[in-house]
Amino acid sequence: MPTIEQRAYQLKVKDMRSKWKGSQELREKLAASGGEETSEDREPILDGFAPDYDLRLFREAQALAAIKIEEELGDIHTDKGTRFVVMGKYMMEVWYQSPYPGDACRVPRLFVCEYCLNHHTSATGAHRHRAKCVWRHPPGDEVYRKDNLSVWQVDGRKHKQYCQQLCLLAKFFLDHKTLYYDVEPFLFYVMTCADEEGCHVVGYFSKEKNSFLNYNVSCILTLPPYQRQGYGRLLIDFSYLLTKVEGKVGSPETPLSDLGLISYRSYWKEALLRRLCSAPGPTLCIRDLSKDLAIASSDIVSTLQERGLMKYWKGKHIVLKKQEVLEEVSRRCERARCVEASCLRWSPPAAPAPPR
Repeated sequence: MPTIEQRAYQLKVKDMRSKWKGSQELREKLAASGGEETSEDREPILDGFAPDYDLRLFREAQALAAIKIEEELGDIHTDKGTRFVVMGKYMMEVWYQSPYPGDACRVPRLFVCEYCLNHHTSATGAHRHRAKCVWRHPPGDEVYRKDNLSVWQVDGRKHKQYCQQLCLLAKFFLDHKTLYYDVEPFLFYVMTCADEEGCHVVGYFSKEKNSFLNYNVSCILTLPPYQRQGYGRLLIDFSYLLTKVEGKVGSPETPLSDLGLISYRSYWKEALLRRLCSAPGPTLCIRDLSKDLAIASSDIVSTLQERGLMKYWKGKHIVLKKQEVLEEVSRRCERARCVEASCLRWSPPAAPAPPR
C-alpha cells in the first residue's frame, strides 16, 4: 500500500493533469503547417502537449538515458561489426567477426547468456532474459566432475541450437573456424567451472562422431578470461583420455589456431618427457609410446625433433635423454593440472551399423 505522502503526491499530480487544457493555438498552428515543428536544437516542440510535470519527468528520463548510453558506448570504436562480447561478468574483446544472423552481427557490443548462449543486441534485453532463463549448465550429459570442474557431452543432433550458438561464439576467437550450422555430425565437450550461481563455460572442443582419419578434436577453444590458467591443457588432456578409453590413437584436426598449436606442442612435450623419465631400459619404441599416450606417431616424432631429443645415427633413430630437459619437465609437471581417469563417467558411443 502507498504511504500517506505517496498518496498525497499522487492526488496532487492527478489534480494538475485534470486542470490542463492543452494549447489550442499550438494544435491549430501544427495542423496548418501539416507537420511538427522543431526548436533550434532539433527537438520537437513539446510545450502545450502535456502538463509541465509530465514534460519535466520525460526530459529527466531522456537525459538519464542519454548519459547511460554514452557511458556504455564510450569505449567502443565506430568501426562496423562487433567489438565486444559481454558474457556473464566478463566483457571480451573479439579477435574476428562472427556471422550472427540479423542485426546481431552489426552491433558494437553483443550480449550472450553464459548458460543457454542466446544472444541479445542490448543490455536491457539481456537483463530481461537473465531474469527468466532457467538454465544453469549446458545441456547433455555430465561425463566428468572433479571439485568444481565439469565436462558436459552435448550431441549436435539432439541440442542443435545450443551447439550452433557455441560455434558462432567461438568464431569470434578462431580464425580457421568455418563450421557454424552443420553441427549434427559432432559431439561437443563443454568444460564448466561451477559456483553458487551455476556452471560457467570455460571452453570446449568438438569431435566428429565418426572420423575416418582418427581426429580426436575438430575444434578447441578456451575463452579469453580463462586463458593462461591451465584450462586449455585440461581440455587437451581430456580429449586424449577419451581416446585412450576408446582404445585408439588420435590427433587434432589441422589447421590449428596459433594458440592451439602452442598449447598442443606444450602438451606433447610434457607428456613425452614425463614418459621418458619413467621409461625403463635403454630402448624405446615409438609405436609403444604412441599406444600408451594415445598420441599419433607423427606428433611424437615431430615433438622429439623440435626439442632436439631425436638423432639419426648409424641408420637408426635414437632418442636422447638430456638431463637438463628432464629436470625442467619434472619441475613443470609438478605444477601441471591433469584430468583424473577415476572421475570420468563415459563410455564410447556405439558404432553405427553397417548398411545392408
